[in-house]
Amino acid sequence: MSVTNPDRLYIQDVSMRDGMHALRHQMSLDTVRTVAAALDDAGVDALEVTHGDGLSGSSFNYGFGSNSDLDWIAAAADAVQTARVTVLLVPGIGLANDLVDAYGVGARSVRIATHCTEADVSRQHIGVARDLGYDTACFLMMSHMISPELLLEQARLMESYGAECVYVVDSAGAMLPEDVAARVGALREGLRPETEVGIHTHENLHHGIANAIAGVRAGAVRVDGSLAGLGAGAGNAPIEAMIAVFDRMGLKTGCDFVKLAAVADDVVRPLMDRPVRVDRESLMLGYAGVYSSFLRHAEKAAADHRIPASDILVELGKRKMVGGQEDMIVDVALDLVKG
Repeated sequence: MSVTNPDRLYIQDVSMRDGMHALRHQMSLDTVRTVAAALDDAGVDALEVTHGDGLSGSSFNYGFGSNSDLDWIAAAADAVQTARVTVLLVPGIGLANDLVDAYGVGARSVRIATHCTEADVSRQHIGVARDLGYDTACFLMMSHMISPELLLEQARLMESYGAECVYVVDSAGAMLPEDVAARVGALREGLRPETEVGIHTHENLHHGIANAIAGVRAGAVRVDGSLAGLGAGAGNAPIEAMIAVFDRMGLKTGCDFVKLAAVADDVVRPLMDRPVRVDRESLMLGYAGVYSSFLRHAEKAAADHRIPASDILVELGKRKMVGGQEDMIVDVALDLVKG
């Protein structure tokens, strides 16, 4: 169920999924309805809604959500007219049955996310998603950790399982524009023409929009952003500014950046209990190549054990920790205290 309009970019908002990390997964149902309606009115193609770690992410390890995934999804689905409601699923955190339940309350697009070297674990979930009728895309998280050639091998696995789009995902906000261009370009040249390529960026090195542009120029047709950049670490490419830049570049999106800027300022920024910005800790994520959603876990461990969060993040980078190893953050903090 490909959804791309060949005449313009496909814009995917992640304020209510990646943004959940920044809010410790505490977004209310009323806020979801308000933000979803505003994004829909502003013309985005799709909006992603789940716990920050995807379906069934609510847990001791990742943080408990204020609501269930199904309640968040249903609230968003009730509020939109044309935008697709998207869910994220990380195999091993979410199960195939979660896709069935999410579809039942209104989800129509899914991103199956794996670490960049583990695409082989996505086969079952891609198959289930396609059978249900989802628009089915895939996420290669922490794409900076392997070469463009190896990333293409993983993308080809996802394509062979039925993925309609594969995203280059800069989960750590560690890539420079040339890094993005090399990876997106490799996928665009190496995948079948009908398989789309997407780009998901973070602001940790202040390259969110620049990297989105590099991705588009290299062949990406789906682009992620979030209102006011609400997302893990220093946040995602701020969607209102990204659309304004695309307008200036003459790239068609179908989105109204003025409406997006209004909801970013009036609704989303007041939700932030910690400013989503490039500061000492979030900058360290990008510099050390650390998974962006580790930020708030590391800050809690730092407060509990009275050591700098930046020291924890640097050590996580040295140990090449990846998404799913959040429980190791406390171990790292204790090792630093002992050391």
